[in-house]
Formats: sequence, structure tokens, C-alpha cells
Amino acid sequence: MRCSICEDAAVARSSRSRKLLCSSHFMEAFEDQVAETLKAGRMIEDGDRIAVALSGGKDSTVLLYVLKKILAGEAVELFAITIDEGIKGYREDTIGYARRISEDLCVELKMISFRDEFGSDLDRIAKGRDQAPCTFCGVLRKSALNRAARDLGATKLATGHNLDDEAQSVMMNYLKGDIERLFRLSPRRPRPGLVPRIKPLRHIAEKEVALYGILAGVYPEAPECPYAHSSLRFEIRRMMNGLERDHPGTKGSVLRGFEKILSSAEDRPAVTPLSCCRICGEPSVGDLCKACHLLGRSR
Repeated sequence: MRCSICEDAAVARSSRSRKLLCSSHFMEAFEDQVAETLKAGRMIEDGDRIAVALSGGKDSTVLLYVLKKILAGEAVELFAITIDEGIKGYREDTIGYARRISEDLCVELKMISFRDEFGSDLDRIAKGRDQAPCTFCGVLRKSALNRAARDLGATKLATGHNLDDEAQSVMMNYLKGDIERLFRLSPRRPRPGLVPRIKPLRHIAEKEVALYGILAGVYPEAPECPYAHSSLRFEIRRMMNGLERDHPGTKGSVLRGFEKILSSAEDRPAVTPLSCCRICGEPSVGDLCKACHLLGRSR
């Protein structure tokens, strides 16, 4: 098969344009799509100090690489934050890759650990608990990222969520009937105490993010998290992949439908106002934040 643009050997068919593309034109189209997402969502402004949540996995690695490339010469500052949750036999490799890619791109990296932030590693925190380890990991990592980004003066926190991730999150909240949490997925609802999050890869399929990483030479050979199979998201992911296989375009339709709901609810009152957690002082719904609640802190 030949590239629809230059007749070189094609490496993929773009899910966006449906054109067959060679490696160079695929990468160009990928970068253009990220740039368009940034512009359309007004995600970045001159003078921004952008923290990239860098796990060392493929999505966050590609995000850091492509932002570094796209924003070269722009009046913005880029740095990375890596959270070490403390998952034995897994995080050592991905953290090592996060360090290497940051050094290769000359991007400052700040390391934060669950042990320093919460007094213990995820392995110990989740041991013997009723909740799945992913529940603790998601809540505590989000809290640690926000606190670190805010303390380091970030004006935006960029995460590597791709189309698959976004569609899964929307579907999870649909199935739970959790409208409050669903509206928190909105990329443009700033809230006091929370560093605004941006998701430049949110319209790009996971497989295309992976291919870009391979072609750019930054794809990390990272193992799968040992806790991944215990989460509800894993089940939703499997379901969504099945629907996408049988009905191509399902993931994009789910996200576009959610965005239409958001646009029709622009005048909707803001989600529940935030207060400060009486234990740690972080933004919370009620007097105790989710992190402190999960950790069993009462005073």
C-alpha cells in the first residue's frame, strides 16, 4: 500500500481522514491534530507554565515529546512531574524511562512519591482493603499531581488521556449514573485550588498514539500494571474495544455525544462547590477530601 500523499510505503490509515499515510505524513498529521486540539480548546496561552504528568508509559511519553516539538519557540514553559506510587516490579522500569525521556528532551523533571506524600507505598496502602488498588491509585495520584503542580507554579496540568481513555471515562460515569463526576470531565471548568487540566491527545485513538511513539523512537517497552485487571475501567475498556471492533467509530461517537451534552449545558450551575479538607487542606467536596477518606484519616 502506498501513501495517499507521496506514494511512499504507507504505515497506517488515518482514522480521521481515512487516508493511507507514510511514516512522515502520519507524524505530521498527528502533530497537526494535537495542535488543532490545543487551539480549539484554548488550552495554552502565552506565559503558561505547563506541568506534564509523566508516568513513563506510552501516552504521557508521546505527550511530552509532541508538546516539546509543537511548542518550540512559544512563550510557554514546560516541565514534567512523575508520581512514584510504589508498585514493586512495575514502577521501577517506567520511572527509569520517564527520567531518560526528560533528560533526552532537556525537560526538568520533578519526582513525587506516595511514600513522601501519604506515608506509604500503594502496595501497602491497598493491602487487605475492600477497594481495588486502582481506586486508591487514581485518587491519590490525582491529589499528588495537583498539589505538586500547584506548588511548582504550574498554570496548566497536561495529561496523556487519549480517545480510548476519554470514551471509557464517559461510559463509566454513564453506567454509574454519576452526573456530578461526568461533568468534572469537562476540560474548561476551572475550580479554586485545582490546577486546570488539559488533554491534548483526547481526540486521538490509543493505537495511533502508540504508532506515533514507535515512529518517533520514544515508545517505552513498559510492562502492564499488575493491578490493571482488578479495575472497573479494565472491564469497560474490554467492552468498548469490542464495540469499536464490531462498530467502528463507537469511541469517537461516545466522546462527541458527551461534548454535545456539555455544550448544551453551558448555562448549567457549576458542580458542587469546593471547600477545604479539614485534614490536609486540599480542595474537597465536603469537609474531608477523597484521599483522606480512603486513607482513613479522621483528624
